[in-house]
Amino acid sequence: MHWGLFLAALLPIIWLIFSLGVLKMAGSKACTIGLILTLLLAIFVFKMPILNSLTAALEGAVMGIWPIVYIIIAAVFTYNLTTASGSMATIRHGLSSITSDKRLLVLIIAWGFGGFLEAIAGFGTAVAIPAGILIAFGVNPILSATICLIANTTPTAFGAIGLPVTTLAQISGLNVQHLSYLVSLQLLPLIVIIPFVMVALIGGGVKAIRGVWVPTLAAGLAFGIPQIFVARFLGAELPAIIGSIICIIVTVWFARRYESKHPSEQKADVETPRMSEFALAAMPFILVFVFVMLASPLVPPLNHFLTSIKSAVTIYTGAGAKPYIFNWVSTPGTLIILATIIGGLIQKMKLGQIFKILGKTAVQMVQTLITVCAIVALAKVMGYSGMIATIAATLVGLLGVYYPIVAPLIGALGTFVTGSDTSANVLFGNLQRQAAVALHDSTYWVVAANAVGATAGKMISPQSIAVASAATNLQGQEGEILKQSLKFFLGYLVIICAWIFLSGLFIHALHI
Repeated sequence: MHWGLFLAALLPIIWLIFSLGVLKMAGSKACTIGLILTLLLAIFVFKMPILNSLTAALEGAVMGIWPIVYIIIAAVFTYNLTTASGSMATIRHGLSSITSDKRLLVLIIAWGFGGFLEAIAGFGTAVAIPAGILIAFGVNPILSATICLIANTTPTAFGAIGLPVTTLAQISGLNVQHLSYLVSLQLLPLIVIIPFVMVALIGGGVKAIRGVWVPTLAAGLAFGIPQIFVARFLGAELPAIIGSIICIIVTVWFARRYESKHPSEQKADVETPRMSEFALAAMPFILVFVFVMLASPLVPPLNHFLTSIKSAVTIYTGAGAKPYIFNWVSTPGTLIILATIIGGLIQKMKLGQIFKILGKTAVQMVQTLITVCAIVALAKVMGYSGMIATIAATLVGLLGVYYPIVAPLIGALGTFVTGSDTSANVLFGNLQRQAAVALHDSTYWVVAANAVGATAGKMISPQSIAVASAATNLQGQEGEILKQSLKFFLGYLVIICAWIFLSGLFIHALHI
């Protein structure tokens, strides 16, 4: 084992945690310094040619712009437009007519609706849009960001449209349907626990769960159990979509029953919008759903046509270079912007006013652009130079038969660095399979643990935190958001590792 290389490979990660969490440095500054540090380590310690290092960083910066920041701009544009048109107030009143209890609203908005957005679009939409809506309900911006980051964990395993799991199956050479099933089983305890954490957070403590524990439990089970059946019989594309829709329906039903038994005094002051008014106000969100679904692999002819509208450019100059694909129309950013523009026109907004809001939104994202480009560039350099592989291989050699207990940690590491569950599966999927084979462990169970562990890293990834800070207008306070999220990340990770290791012993004994 090369301990020197292992420690060197950890330095960029240590720096990101220290600079954001301890020094409270702005994300744009911390990630830029982190990128410079990573480039120096890649060139002088990992002997990566200078040109390859720079082009790896360039490929990451390009990916940061397209599609990631582009999608963030699109998501925040949707929220800004619905606010400017007055539709957000109508949506708020409509949701308040279901319940004005923020504990239940968090379950509907951040958990159900956020899970749905992750399932169909991904790339930060599930943090950006729900966080904005929660702020409109008077929730503290940092609390909104933290809650949405916690909510945007388990749904990422199957979002968007099952891409992380289908990619993991391809990388590791496993059957996607069986792998999907095991991922859904591993996620279930977490899917049940997270709604309780969110309710406790919004209510100011564990006592807040009292009185709403039944709808909170229902919100978790309604998401998790359908997801298992869909994954088992249909594969990776639909579990999070169907799970989130059933979750929303069940949670709204419970919220209505709760409200009828505990009528709120505030509710009397709210004029409930008619269904037609609510639908008109929500038109941009409805069209986002329709456009993303139509462009997804669930509609093959249209998906094939839209994905054919693309450009390919080879940026990285080293071994294993692949052309970088620009999907001009099928990317969620384009679909969300088109849906929002059409939704705004339906709401009688002028085209000039709509584009003015889009322009202001883009200007609002300058610091986010720097942060995201720097962190994705850092991730690319770490991946191409062998830093990430060095960290993972060292852990395999060090832990031996106890390796499965840290298999989720490796997935979390991948998402922390890259900001993407899919990228974490690309980086470590095959390594997890090789480790399982070498240890004569259940291959599917260990590989699935990578996808589930990767959902934990999403909570504290600098890329995710940059999205959250942009959506809540807290640019420069990324460190505070990280500090609030970190303790929940640690608890989440401990539960994952313990659950997967202990249940894995049972699975291994049954030779599954």
